[in-house]
Amino acid sequence: MRDPLNKTVPGIKPSGIRKFFDLVSEMKDAISLGVGEPDFDTPWHVRDEAIYSLEKGRTFYTSNAGLMELRDEIAAYIKRKLSVSYEPSKEIMVTVGGSEGIDLALRAMLDPGDEVLIPQPCYVSYEPCTILAGGVPVYINLKAENEFRLTAAELEAVITDRTKILILPFPNNPTGAVMEKKDLEEIAKVIEKHDIFVITDEIYCELYYKDEYTSIIQLPGMRERTVYINGFSKAYAMTGWRLGYVCAPELILKQMLKIHQFAIMCAPTTSQYAAVDAIKNGDEDVKLMRSAYDQRRRFLLDAFKNMGLECFEPFGAFYVFPSVKQFGLTSEEFAGKFLEAEKVAVVPGTAFGECGEGYVRISYAYSIEKLKTAMGRLEHFIKNMK
Repeated sequence: MRDPLNKTVPGIKPSGIRKFFDLVSEMKDAISLGVGEPDFDTPWHVRDEAIYSLEKGRTFYTSNAGLMELRDEIAAYIKRKLSVSYEPSKEIMVTVGGSEGIDLALRAMLDPGDEVLIPQPCYVSYEPCTILAGGVPVYINLKAENEFRLTAAELEAVITDRTKILILPFPNNPTGAVMEKKDLEEIAKVIEKHDIFVITDEIYCELYYKDEYTSIIQLPGMRERTVYINGFSKAYAMTGWRLGYVCAPELILKQMLKIHQFAIMCAPTTSQYAAVDAIKNGDEDVKLMRSAYDQRRRFLLDAFKNMGLECFEPFGAFYVFPSVKQFGLTSEEFAGKFLEAEKVAVVPGTAFGECGEGYVRISYAYSIEKLKTAMGRLEHFIKNMK
């Protein structure tokens, strides 16, 4: 029998996050700090809207681009938060999570051999989606001494005549790193100089612990060359609802929508009605959840300091990325031994790129009680290592 498989797919590695998640699911009394999923329930007013939509029989397909009411609210949200305008009927589409938006953008924009710049450590989907779209991933290894920010010099050093897209994964998963306005302004100069495009993944933009958030689309000349990705999973505790959105120039969005039309048809209708209420009335819910995450963030940093565990202070998302280099183990060895000895799952930094070696990702999207128990076990583990 001839080989039934595409030649590219077997060479793509499975997610390193799922490996430890699967292990802990089979272990009694284990604590998982590995999954980036809010421990909050979706706010009741959002769930009520979904229930009401079902009671009203709203179980039909929506427009391929999504409910116009939702696209209007997305446009209003972007205008309110970032003072940037998008035309709902031409420049906004609703997707099945932010991940579909990333995939669609890469497939719509890349020709075979085009290079995509991917700062690492980063979310696990960028590399495989680039490869599946025929692109060539080019990695930029971010450094702890720069608080895992992308610098203009690092960007300039990897650009070639094949470079087409820079992915901006900030606020960052797994490091919690952020890019401030001054950082983005320096990056923007390089982007314009070399005439490249940007996919900015801002799914964690509401989980930002500094004074004022800045998106690259706010900078002069950047909106026109940027695909903006966001969604409802993290900010509104709606991971299982599978809903994201894309804002982009019409020239790009029109082709993304075509792929979405043939592959997906439309995002889940019930989720879209719920999202209208979330984005319209959910600011206070987001504020409360962000405050809780910030408390947990500060608790973990203090715990690491008391243990002598080195960790830069992250100002975004709900992850910390402590260094485990002092123990003479690889990231995977440390995570494996910690899970075996103390029944706590963390994710090796190498799951997010080779430059994540020497670090582990710990999610604080868990209750403070669970985090306290886990930190007690981590302290016990570290004392036994010395």
